[in-house]
Amino acid sequence: MTAARSWRQAMMAALAVSLILSACSNSGSTEGSDYGKQETTPKATTEGTSTAKPREKLTLNWFVSAPANANLPSSDKDFVLKKIEEKFNVQLKLSYMTIGSDYNNKINALLASDPPDMWKDGNGDGGQRYVLEGMLAQLTDYANPATMPNYYKYWITEEVVKRFQSEGQDMRRPIPYSKASYRSYYIRKDWLDKLGLAIPTTYDQYIEVLKAFTFKDPDGNGKQDTYGFTATGNGSNLGYDWPELIKHDLTFPSFIENNSYVDSITHPRMANVLDDIVKLMDEKIIDPDWFLNTEQQKQQKAVQGKVGVILNSTMDFAADNNQQSIQYRTKQLVPTAEWQPFTMFANKPLGTRPGPGSPFLVPKQIAEKSPEKVKRTIEILDWLASEEGFLLTHFGEAGKHYTREGSVIKLNNEAYAKDIVQQGDFLKIWSFFTPEEPFVYNLTLINPNETERDRKVAEAIRNIPSNAALGTTLIPPTGFDLAGFRKRMNELLSKAVFDDKSGKNWTQYREELMTKYKGKELFDAYDASLRKAGVIK
Repeated sequence: MTAARSWRQAMMAALAVSLILSACSNSGSTEGSDYGKQETTPKATTEGTSTAKPREKLTLNWFVSAPANANLPSSDKDFVLKKIEEKFNVQLKLSYMTIGSDYNNKINALLASDPPDMWKDGNGDGGQRYVLEGMLAQLTDYANPATMPNYYKYWITEEVVKRFQSEGQDMRRPIPYSKASYRSYYIRKDWLDKLGLAIPTTYDQYIEVLKAFTFKDPDGNGKQDTYGFTATGNGSNLGYDWPELIKHDLTFPSFIENNSYVDSITHPRMANVLDDIVKLMDEKIIDPDWFLNTEQQKQQKAVQGKVGVILNSTMDFAADNNQQSIQYRTKQLVPTAEWQPFTMFANKPLGTRPGPGSPFLVPKQIAEKSPEKVKRTIEILDWLASEEGFLLTHFGEAGKHYTREGSVIKLNNEAYAKDIVQQGDFLKIWSFFTPEEPFVYNLTLINPNETERDRKVAEAIRNIPSNAALGTTLIPPTGFDLAGFRKRMNELLSKAVFDDKSGKNWTQYREELMTKYKGKELFDAYDASLRKAGVIK
């Protein structure tokens, strides 16, 4: 029974006055009015009048990140949008893009003209830039355990929020994040079988596989048109895909070594990584266009059979039951194709498990001009963090896209594919606020389409080593130009690879980053944060 229906029945019993019933049922003010006890539900008085004003309908504009292959359907097919708009009496306009430079440029343009009421940060600095520029609203009175009970109960502790702040400001809240690492390399097992090779378990074996994938016609088309490995460079950076980083003990993206913070890609050992990458390029066993690849283009090359090894960090990247997976899409072209997770470093972690990352942010001017918009946005975000919101945005509508028996959720894959996947796989957008981890709510998911291979793949990924999360949020010092630092870092790494064709000058490049671009101050500040949190002594 909806909140509105329950309320109308209570009014009917109490008042029995048709005129008032008609007015209340048409007011549109009661949907979600009892949610989280944030609004006062209209109550009948003995005189037969209501003491509460109708809940104002608001128009909200949000801007969030989304996977490259996901799109929202028309509003009549978007049951999440319909639920939110009815429950919270809003008109919600959700804009979305893949994370990257275009995403950040779009946000910056909007902030200068028509700012969204809420957006997910994509700068990689946790919104620190906007804090320093005074562009964000203080969230203390808006987002707290009283106003966001689900967010704090299931996903984010008050301690995490406290550690996430900087400069004495309370302007950011981390979006719920996964506590697990799914970072793995993936390899065309069917190519290995054709060439009589085993999955590599050492770096040297991996290099021999790259050579075979490049020169021994693994797809059997009689052409030398395949390569061993490709990466994502976005036309601007080296990226973190390279196994050579792990070979030289530079765990993605950072770690603790000798009781100090280590930023992998600016470490002195990067000279060796650069030498190795140039060697791969000289041997022509990696995709020659890796530097230009977006993440989507990298994956598309793998699907099209252009490369045989890539990296990914998502749980179902090679699952049979995920129609967006590399496994599913490749098999549409080559039915015998098989991608398998693997690591060429049996005892080394491929990554550090995530901590709080991208926050949701609210512009200061929105809070000043329209505080009710901030309150309503916070209500909706907390609902997304609730069990009800989680189930709807990850698995669809109860009784239609899944059934539930106690704590067991069983998907109806046929209905899910028809109503969701074939409509742009749009839940991949609406689930921006929570990772797909039903165990947070003590729920168990059963996917009838999950194959025995899927279970083995999932187990293999879970068994790949990873470092524990650092345990606190790392904030650049006041006034530090993190974007400028990383931009110059990427320029110097690119120069080493394409101009120097070696790591011979990395020591002096790194010195420039540590001094002129104040990298030492940055990492000293990170060390201080880790000491304050008790992570290092």
